Amino acid sequence: MSLAAVKKFLEDNKDQEEVKTYLGELSAVSADKVKGFLDTEDGKRLLQPRLDSYFTKGLDTWKANNLEALVSEEVAKRNPAQTEEQKRIAALEKALEDQQKESQREKLMNLAIKQATEKKLPVDLVSYFLAEDEEKTTANLAKLEETYNKAIQEAVDNKFKDKGRDIQQGGNTGGGTIKSIQEMAAAHNIRNQSQNN
Repeated sequence: MSLAAVKKFLEDNKDQEEVKTYLGELSAVSADKVKGFLDTEDGKRLLQPRLDSYFTKGLDTWKANNLEALVSEEVAKRNPAQTEEQKRIAALEKALEDQQKESQREKLMNLAIKQATEKKLPVDLVSYFLAEDEEKTTANLAKLEETYNKAIQEAVDNKFKDKGRDIQQGGNTGGGTIKSIQEMAAAHNIRNQSQNN
């Protein structure tokens, strides 16, 4: 019997109870049949969007029910609630720390102004050279002094060069010796005394 003959027989006898039962058994879905289909590429393409949809829905439900509580719990762990007394103590500690920092800064500012005045540096620049301690502030001012003096010397040299003079460093440019002001005054007094006598 050929396949075409079997199909014709089933078609012709489809109203008989035995044929209906047999066709129902053939088309019945079994777990093995479904599992075999789902393992195929067509089955995976059919199933994956549904799985994604269920997962997304489940995740959204979990977030709505649990996420806010977990975030609140973690925030509470990292930032435990403080009592009013603890808040006041923290505020006082901060105020004391700020006051100490300001006192240290004022002390360093006074020291820096004194050093800048002694070294004839511009006092209005001192605040830019303050550091966290005395040693670093002094080092910063020393660097300022070096740079400032170098800049002044370069400006003086450039001014003399512009006027056509070249300054020799050290010693006299003339042939004689220059007397100090005291020696010149003493010599002048001796001359005045001898003329009066």
